[in-house]
Amino acid sequence: MAEAPPTLESPWPVALLATKIKEYVDRLGTAWVEGELTQWNVRGGNVYGKLKDLELDVTVSINVWSSVVSRLDKDFKQGDRVIAAVKPDYWLKGGTLSMVVYDLRHVGLGDLLERLERLRRQLASEGLFDQSRKKPLPFLPHRIGLVTGKDSDAEKDVKKNALLRWPAVQFRTVYATVQGERSASEVAAAIRQLDADPEVDVIIVARGGGDFQNLLPFSDENLVRTAAATRTPLVSAIGHENDRPLLDEVADLRASTPTDAAKRVVPDVAEELVRVQQARTRMQTRVTHLINVEIDRIAQLRTRPALATTSWIVDTRAEEITRYVARGAELAARTIERAETSVRELSARLRALSPQSTLDRGYAIVQAGGHVVKQADAAPEGTPLTITLADGALDAVSAGTHERH
Repeated sequence: MAEAPPTLESPWPVALLATKIKEYVDRLGTAWVEGELTQWNVRGGNVYGKLKDLELDVTVSINVWSSVVSRLDKDFKQGDRVIAAVKPDYWLKGGTLSMVVYDLRHVGLGDLLERLERLRRQLASEGLFDQSRKKPLPFLPHRIGLVTGKDSDAEKDVKKNALLRWPAVQFRTVYATVQGERSASEVAAAIRQLDADPEVDVIIVARGGGDFQNLLPFSDENLVRTAAATRTPLVSAIGHENDRPLLDEVADLRASTPTDAAKRVVPDVAEELVRVQQARTRMQTRVTHLINVEIDRIAQLRTRPALATTSWIVDTRAEEITRYVARGAELAARTIERAETSVRELSARLRALSPQSTLDRGYAIVQAGGHVVKQADAAPEGTPLTITLADGALDAVSAGTHERH
């Protein structure tokens, strides 16, 4: 007979609720699931671990009893991608739900490579690997952002070699897990943090190598897209020659090792000083050569006849000035002579037309009432007259008119 539903007045005992949960869970069958081992702890022959989803942040606890462990033909460890046959199990005493593993197998390398290649093709089709997107590294970075594991050999190699090459270089280091379930998300967060710092000139992601599966977090799609979106130049120094994680493809520069990254990001101060000295020597030689060439040209110009005796310029100009002065005096004399002749002719003409000239020849001008008398009847008898002569004037009175004989 089924139990009555629990109520406020008639609640179920905890054991009854737990028993019902276990009965329900026990009816669930076995399922094959795929994920990443994020914990693998062996205690008393049994294994207690955690299995994480490959895409989402979802994790379940797993138990592998010793009887199953003894049947496994391979070693398993944290970070492995696996396929597991699991069945839910509810523990009454502790009230916890876990997945009991009945079989466990590694994901085939071919499957991983196929997924990785599909992602590689997708990102390449989006242009994330194009050379045109690569940002040039600064010649001399003032501050380098470093993403690496805490107290790792990669961190020591980068800093040691960089400081040997340029002692004034500075670092801002953000530590992140470089292996395991949190690796991809922590490295991506560290990259975003350094990219937001305006004082960081270049970012180096460094790891000291590892096998293929240990490098898989550096092919995580979210991490690769984060690296592609950075404004700061990024260098991938994962340190693995045979396998190239996708971070190498999207980075602005791929370094084979952390040491190689330091050498390619930071110039060698001794080498640069030698180059500066060589450049100064070449410049000095070139300038000296140009000066000597110009000195020779000036010497050749000074030996030419035109410059050997400089007084010829003054003598030539003096003769020209003498000719111009003589010519000017001659032209001025002729102009004055022509003007004098013209003045004499005009004076003679003026005198010939002058009334005084007429008076000088014995003629007189007769005026009556201020008007010149031109007709005899204009001065009847008794009219006062004024007679103008060459040397003066006479007053007279008209005695009348008579005919001209």
